[in-house]
Amino acid sequence: MASSQQYVPVHVGVEFSNELARREAEQHRAQRLRQKQALVLQKENILSQRTSNPARRNALEAALEQIEAQIAELN
Repeated sequence: MASSQQYVPVHVGVEFSNELARREAEQHRAQRLRQKQALVLQKENILSQRTSNPARRNALEAALEQIEAQIAELN
């Protein structure tokens, strides 16, 4: 009597799980890389701005500190 279930070796499921985990890890790594690149661009933009206004300068310095902290978290 033939069974309606097919035999699937256990290692096939393990390989599928490993591939899925690898893909998820790669997506996560790529997302972190994109975030870091965006933060670096923001940092470069802030560093390129020149102002003599003390309030504006303080705001830029605060933004720069925040961005550098976020970059450090991603590393």
